[in-house]
Amino acid sequence: MTDLSAFIAELPKVELHVHHVGSASPRIVAELAARHEGRSPVPADPEALTDYFAFRDFAHFIEVYLSVVDLIRDPEDVWLLTHEVARELARQQVRYAELTVTPYSHVRRGIPAPAFCEAIEDARRRAEADFGIALRWCFDIPGEAGLPAAEETLRISLEERPDGLVSFGLGGPEIGVPRPQFKPYFDRARAAGLRSVPHAGETTGPQTVWDALRELGAERIGHGISAATDPELLSHLAERRIPLEVCPTSNVRTRAVARIEEHPLRQLVDAGVRVTINSDDPPMFGTTLNDEYAVAARLLDAGPEGLAALAREAVSASFLDPAGQARITAEIDAFVATH
Repeated sequence: MTDLSAFIAELPKVELHVHHVGSASPRIVAELAARHEGRSPVPADPEALTDYFAFRDFAHFIEVYLSVVDLIRDPEDVWLLTHEVARELARQQVRYAELTVTPYSHVRRGIPAPAFCEAIEDARRRAEADFGIALRWCFDIPGEAGLPAAEETLRISLEERPDGLVSFGLGGPEIGVPRPQFKPYFDRARAAGLRSVPHAGETTGPQTVWDALRELGAERIGHGISAATDPELLSHLAERRIPLEVCPTSNVRTRAVARIEEHPLRQLVDAGVRVTINSDDPPMFGTTLNDEYAVAARLLDAGPEGLAALAREAVSASFLDPAGQARITAEIDAFVATH
């Protein structure tokens, strides 16, 4: 595994399921908490964050996640967070990432939508110059906030339309948040050229995935692991070549899967479903994208060629333009050839 870990560390990669605020490093979270000390339950000590990020269940995870969102108070905080997330991804040889961003959560906390979009766009351009990483955005609806959040997320997406915006998503808890109610918003986003990438089938059953496909026009599914319990859905995903954004450690840390040994990644792959490996909210879950590739290697009994195939699959499943996809795929091929 030592040799394989070194291979993973240098393998060029893309990241398709990683949350903007959820990627804040302990150092940045602690720095933001210190700025707002006394007004937030988030510890200002990076080491204390390990215990703070011990989640009882998915509902507790959402509660803690929103407390970190509360630390982002102005455009300068947004810029710092975005630039630092890019720095950490680039350290892992990530060449391209689609960050899931929830503008509604920041706008309702007082950051004007134009200022928010300007901050992430400026940080995106600076990160590409500083670190050689290309960032794109998925603006997602926080499902727990209901239809008003959907309307506002769509408005920001269409009126502000930052250059890096490529897709429209739906996050937050699945239980009690039916996918079909968001159909009108996804219809309008798709008509405007945004791609559909809702979360589905992480903490609920396969019907949520079916709803995301049939009602929201999903082109990729965030998580989707409950598809493993539905043979018809597995066949549908495989035949239609609809990728799943799989985040193994996240599924265990939020208690969606009891133990990593019980994760259905191999079952999904054996059924012919396209899967990509991702980190979700890496510092909160005590992981990195490199760690997730190592987990995938164990679950799939994969060596360097198998891991390179996963990296190529993520490139192919991305919304990067064909020339960009070809460039990163060629870089992966060249790396494998020399290792």
